[in-house]
Amino acid sequence: MAVFLVVEDEPLIRFLLSDELVDAGHTVIEAASALEAVAVLGRCDHLDGMITDVDMPGGLSGLDLMRLVRSTRPETSVWVASGRDVRSQIDPGVFFLPKPYDYRELAYLVSERAHVKQVLATDQQRTG
Repeated sequence: MAVFLVVEDEPLIRFLLSDELVDAGHTVIEAASALEAVAVLGRCDHLDGMITDVDMPGGLSGLDLMRLVRSTRPETSVWVASGRDVRSQIDPGVFFLPKPYDYRELAYLVSERAHVKQVLATDQQRTG
């Protein structure tokens, strides 16, 4: 269905979220830090969405990563997750996920968003 980048420094959270997305039929690329995600972005041609934690080690935050993706890949949907309320710091069009969240529910919401984007893209191709 869709390709997602999951950026989370907590291995268990990253695994559980990735597992739900894979179970929903998506391809998942994992990164344990924003720096690792930047490397993934450099070699990944297509990305439908990115889910990123805010607070991560390595000097770059999830908010930095959000800004990078929004400026270089505006067609990519972005979800920012945090236990802190960072809504005032995220770009318009970016989804905020308050932690803790339900992995299955999140996978469903992300899947629905990806499906809507695919339908709209197909309609645009048909109508030219």
